[in-house]
Amino acid sequence: MAELKQVGRIVEESTPETFIFVTSKDVYPAKYEYVLVKSRELVNGEEREVDVLCQVVGVVSRSTAYTSKLDFESLERIYQAGIDDSNLLCVARSLGFIAEENGRKTVLVPRRAFFPGNPVYLAPDGFVREFFSYPSEEGIHIGSLVSRTSVDVYLSVNGFRRHVAVIAQTGAGKSYTVGVILEELLRLGATAVVIDPHADYVFLSRDREMRRHEASDRVLVFRNPNSTGRYDPSQLDNVHELTVKFADLEPEDIARIAGIPEKWSNIRSVIRSAVGELRKTSNSYTLDDLLEELQRLMKTEKAKKAASAEAAYSRLVRLKKFKVFGSVTTSVRDEILKPGHISVIDLSGLNDASQDYIVSWVLEEIYRLRYSGEFRYPVFIVVEEAHRFIPNKSLNRSTMSSDVIRMIAAEGRKFGVFLILVTQRPSKIDADALSQCNSQIILRITNPADQKAVAEASERLGAELMKDLPGLNVGEAVIVGELTRVPVIVKVRHRRTREGGADIDLVEELRKARSEIGLKISRGRSEDLFSEV
Repeated sequence: MAELKQVGRIVEESTPETFIFVTSKDVYPAKYEYVLVKSRELVNGEEREVDVLCQVVGVVSRSTAYTSKLDFESLERIYQAGIDDSNLLCVARSLGFIAEENGRKTVLVPRRAFFPGNPVYLAPDGFVREFFSYPSEEGIHIGSLVSRTSVDVYLSVNGFRRHVAVIAQTGAGKSYTVGVILEELLRLGATAVVIDPHADYVFLSRDREMRRHEASDRVLVFRNPNSTGRYDPSQLDNVHELTVKFADLEPEDIARIAGIPEKWSNIRSVIRSAVGELRKTSNSYTLDDLLEELQRLMKTEKAKKAASAEAAYSRLVRLKKFKVFGSVTTSVRDEILKPGHISVIDLSGLNDASQDYIVSWVLEEIYRLRYSGEFRYPVFIVVEEAHRFIPNKSLNRSTMSSDVIRMIAAEGRKFGVFLILVTQRPSKIDADALSQCNSQIILRITNPADQKAVAEASERLGAELMKDLPGLNVGEAVIVGELTRVPVIVKVRHRRTREGGADIDLVEELRKARSEIGLKISRGRSEDLFSEV
């Protein structure tokens, strides 16, 4: 290790978790900077000196001369006299030290308090890098340290085994961050399916200048032909139709989609009867055909069955709002799940009911294919706007997709199905599903209810990190959990692919509009524009 640069000494009371050190104006480390202290710890049953990585979490400057008890003129005289008795204090928390267990690097937490008087050093780049580096096949390059841009931060691929939550308020950079993760998964040859309500990820096949890249053919976009869509299909690569053939649905599926409870056995029975009649003559019947058959039963059957047919009709007619049915069913196994590909399910332009049904159908089929072993490769599932598909139970709003998302959150890792839940409203997402995400990537959050939801979901997000969330800049994130050896605050790296969900540049769009209609802008005040002529 290079020669260490001392930046202070430990003072007052200290614990294995935190300590205070005195520093000076010339060398004091900024908040979030990394420092090194030495300690004696038990490692593999042997006591030895270790280098402990610590992070500055607070900086305080104090003075006895410059006090609020003095008036302005007195303070000016002190300043003119050149008096400077400022005392700089830093608060640091220990992150751990590296040891080897079974041939692999691991981070251990110190158990012994740091001694007052001991020196505090600025942590060298190489030492810090050890905590955040992984071999290229094991790591996902997410960005660099906020406090040390020369040190890249990698996330552990194995950390995704316990599910991940990406949380931030609108405009903080969550979709941009997920785009970076998807770029890395594409590099590693992962199979991923992205639930994309707003077409944020449909340009993953293009670089930032809209040019195709070497992995462009491994990005597929699926959208329903009834969707108005955010972008015209001609603007996108590898667009495929996403439809469900109504005749492929089992009677139980139809009842579930229509929200008919299992206890309504008579209504479900009449649906089975109607479907059975249709299947005798055709394997391509439509929703309209089923509704016609129910109307026939309403007229020809006895009172009880006719009443059930009428009730079924009133429920099923609502399915007309589902704009997802087509002449064929898109195969999840053969078309959507392709090894080493990312499939983006573009739901933009569809109503909420249609989006919900598509998500439930696709995720149930993915889970079944992995559970049965029909698809042999692990699958990463990104659910954008996750609070819409698996809402908090306290909201009393049910969705078709909530059950399968809960099942994947609870059991998916056993079968190689890994969730990345993305939300801007953690207080509105199901708390159990969020708590199943053992790692969190948290960008700026200022809403108190959302902060509370994050704190309750993450056991590893301490009070100090919670206080940092409102102060994060756009594109900065706190990462905790199994994705990283120690909690870390990163600056997310630049995306190499084009972002679909970026905010519109209104200044540029208005400039284009003025140019197209031949309008010249007045450089004066708005009053000049509306003055009398």
